[in-house]
Amino acid sequence: MITTTTPRMSHALPADHRGALMSLAREVDIPPHTRLFNEGGRADHFWVVRSGAVALDMRVPGRQPVVIETLGFDELVGWSWLFRPHVWQLGAEAVGPVRAWEFDADKVREMCRDNPAMGESVAGWVGQVIAHRLQATRVRLLEVYSPYDSGVPG
Repeated sequence: MITTTTPRMSHALPADHRGALMSLAREVDIPPHTRLFNEGGRADHFWVVRSGAVALDMRVPGRQPVVIETLGFDELVGWSWLFRPHVWQLGAEAVGPVRAWEFDADKVREMCRDNPAMGESVAGWVGQVIAHRLQATRVRLLEVYSPYDSGVPG
């Protein structure tokens, strides 16, 4: 399992852009085992975790969903809201009780259109998250599908 964290909002966004984004935040409490979204669903919100943990998962034919990564404090939950067709690429579930900031994707996209510098910052942050998630997914799927004790080819 990947142990590194995704790029955190507090490090990825300049203070003024972070402040503008936070002006759109709504604090939410998410009960344990609540599905935030499912693969293929409409991506119209996203979250930044304040406390607790959210598991990102992926459907795998003939198996239970595979947990790709577990997210915690200050990490972005969901990136599909930024790109058309705004459809979730993974699923997400609260591991235990979660407190998070929730954002309406339409409002954030509108703010980013109105302020191109902010849009560039948000896109850069989300791009870093996507790159990290892609690597996490690759590693996790190798763990799931690699034969045990296969070693490194030599």
